[in-house]
Amino acid sequence: MSDSHTSDSMQMSDSISADEFERLRVRTRAFIREVVIPHEPAPGERLAPDVRQSLQASARDAGVFAPLAPKEFGGHALPIEYWSPLLQEAGYSPIGPSALNCMAPDEANMHLLNLIATPAQRRRYLGPVARGEMRSCFAMTEPHPGAGSDPSALLTVASRVEGGWLINGEKRFISGADGAGFAIVMARNDASEGVPEGATMLLVDHDNPGMEVGAHIRTIDRAIDGGHPYVSFHDCFVTDDAILGEPGKGFRYAQVRLAPARLTHCMRWLGLARRSLDITLDRANERVIFGAPISELGIAQDLIARAVIDIETSDAIITKTAAVLASNPRAGSALSSVAKVHCSEAINRVIDTCIQLCGGDGVSDELPLSSYLNEVRPFRIYDGSNETHKWAIARRSAKARRRETEQPPA
Repeated sequence: MSDSHTSDSMQMSDSISADEFERLRVRTRAFIREVVIPHEPAPGERLAPDVRQSLQASARDAGVFAPLAPKEFGGHALPIEYWSPLLQEAGYSPIGPSALNCMAPDEANMHLLNLIATPAQRRRYLGPVARGEMRSCFAMTEPHPGAGSDPSALLTVASRVEGGWLINGEKRFISGADGAGFAIVMARNDASEGVPEGATMLLVDHDNPGMEVGAHIRTIDRAIDGGHPYVSFHDCFVTDDAILGEPGKGFRYAQVRLAPARLTHCMRWLGLARRSLDITLDRANERVIFGAPISELGIAQDLIARAVIDIETSDAIITKTAAVLASNPRAGSALSSVAKVHCSEAINRVIDTCIQLCGGDGVSDELPLSSYLNEVRPFRIYDGSNETHKWAIARRSAKARRRETEQPPA
């Protein structure tokens, strides 16, 4: 995969006019509010598979299904500059992205497959996921001391054998694995004829006898279908045509996937932050304490203003990062770390503030805010902990400054 191919393909789209997009956004907004929100599960519950399928069918009928997927498989193939407004509309409901088929990890897997899969792999894997017929997962994270925030610690091994590859290793926190039709597996490989030492991505079908989905890790979030279980690979044999991209280049491909995936998480959760603030503003305008509506009290106004500022600054860094990713994926990947840290912390602050303003109801099931906080809190850990991103941001900044201040040779 060449750098030019990555850049040219980042948008995954044919052209769409601003007017066409605005009509799609408005339809999506109405669909989420009128169709999806009435079907939301109770706080802390998961979306039932039959409800998900029904909502996806309704989304197809409404013309809002699969906004980011390729057109050849029924999607809208939106260019990256339109991702955020659309995904914020979808994220206004915690089940909105599932209903529209733009939820993690499928959305990021579709992006990766669209960029580097062979025509046969596109038909076999990308098509069914894009059409909502199949879910997928991305198997990279491992039990300690394996890969987590540090992908270079990868312990799962893919070994070349006659006719294909054997995969051996343990994975954990594999979002969506329970019920997924296939996994994209990251495994370390040794150097061999024509293949450099590094990491390789392999496509493994759910019915492969060498792959086993294990126990679920119970987490506070509930929005991702299939949970976050363990996945084991024991002499898991796949043929050569299961290689995604080129062997030995898996770390490079992972960055192609992970940078946009971090950003789309920010977009979806920002939609939920807007929903939280709307719920809170409705309450603040109606509820009277100390002789005035809450929204007219100075301390409440400070909290509301800070929430608005967090939402707007998050929107701004998302928009800038999307633009950079479209033109310069390498620079966009670095900026996506900044966006991920800022948005995950700002969105958490917004929803926490909304809970505070709503008092006792905020921490109860009378309002959905506490369940929203449970959804967004893990994002400060998922996709690389914020502390790891801050470390990388600081290192890049110091290195860039050193380059700027180096004296040219005499």
